[in-house]
Amino acid sequence: MSETISDYPVVSHDKVRYGDTDRQGHVNNAVFSTFLETGRVELLHTKIGDLADTGCAFVIVRLELDFISELLWPGTVEIGTRVVKVGNSSATLEQAVFQQGRKAAAAATVIVQMDDVSRKARPLSHDARERLMSLVRPAEIA
Repeated sequence: MSETISDYPVVSHDKVRYGDTDRQGHVNNAVFSTFLETGRVELLHTKIGDLADTGCAFVIVRLELDFISELLWPGTVEIGTRVVKVGNSSATLEQAVFQQGRKAAAAATVIVQMDDVSRKARPLSHDARERLMSLVRPAEIA
């Protein structure tokens, strides 16, 4: 069965800009990471409230990105985001970028809560863990 945007509990939208394209006429590969950021930010700061503890921020420690098909201008994209694992100070997210219902990219990202002063990982609060766990879905990376 083919995956759709409805398989993701957090759905974000973004516009494909003319400046996102390269000389091949499709969206440049670097822009895919920006689309994924849109979904992560919405999850971490909007969907379930601001998740980072005071004095902390989330940083990416791993990003695995598979390109499946081209994205074209003009148009819009939908970014699906789900949590697949919650650790002591980290969470593993699975994301996908869709255009006109077609999956164009799939990504797995590990984020860690980092203390702003020590610059080291800080354990997630009980509340943050619970909110992240509410979005856990099985892993299905393409």
